[in-house]
Amino acid sequence: MSISFSKYQATGNDFILIDNRQNHFPKNDTKTIARMCHRRFGVGADGLILLETDNSADFRMVYFNSDGKPGSMCGNGGRCITAFAKQLGILENTGEFMASDGPHPVRIQEQIVSIQMQKVTEIREKEAYSFLDTGSPHHVQIVHDLDELDVKKEGARLRYGLYGKKGSNINFVQPLQDNRFKVRTYERGVEDETYSCGTGVTAVALAMHHKGMYSTEEAHIETVGGQLTVQFSNTEKGAYGNIWLTGPAVEVFKGVWP
Repeated sequence: MSISFSKYQATGNDFILIDNRQNHFPKNDTKTIARMCHRRFGVGADGLILLETDNSADFRMVYFNSDGKPGSMCGNGGRCITAFAKQLGILENTGEFMASDGPHPVRIQEQIVSIQMQKVTEIREKEAYSFLDTGSPHHVQIVHDLDELDVKKEGARLRYGLYGKKGSNINFVQPLQDNRFKVRTYERGVEDETYSCGTGVTAVALAMHHKGMYSTEEAHIETVGGQLTVQFSNTEKGAYGNIWLTGPAVEVFKGVWP
């Protein structure tokens, strides 16, 4: 069966996007999804995303990690599928989609896409790191030699050694100045460093604010693939709402598999 797809990237976090409103895609075929995402034998992507119909929103986002298994919420993937939905004529400049963690309002202005993330009510502070869930679980740890760090090696060590089989995404953060931070992320499911991680960037912005590293309700995060902005409201100590993740999301190419 031939499958039409579009390839999108959001600050280097890349995804295969498929219009599955007719339910033709074999969602249980883990091997096909993993092969499509493979960078040597397939299209090459950090994940595969299906756009499906939803009775309570403009569309539904169904996300798979590059290993072919269903994944949790993906922030950059959400921004890419929003741009894809606009291309399909499903929405114009505003709308809402449903994901594994609930509804996400969206805004689009040319190639800049913003999505609202779910409220965060708990940030667990440990001596060396913070832990929180922004639709996906995230470990946030400050380092001072980010450019020299072996993110894949150290990320895997923490992902498996600290969080077990279920795992967590691991974010290494270097404060720059004021409300600006540099981040590198090891993503579970990809099992490697990615150029960018939307839920990770969101987690970093909130964790750094919670630690008192800055006081404004906006953070600018530099990833390997580019810059993202996180805006939010600190409604009470440890709780954050009205969280918006903003940055570019663009189509790279279209194709047919196989």
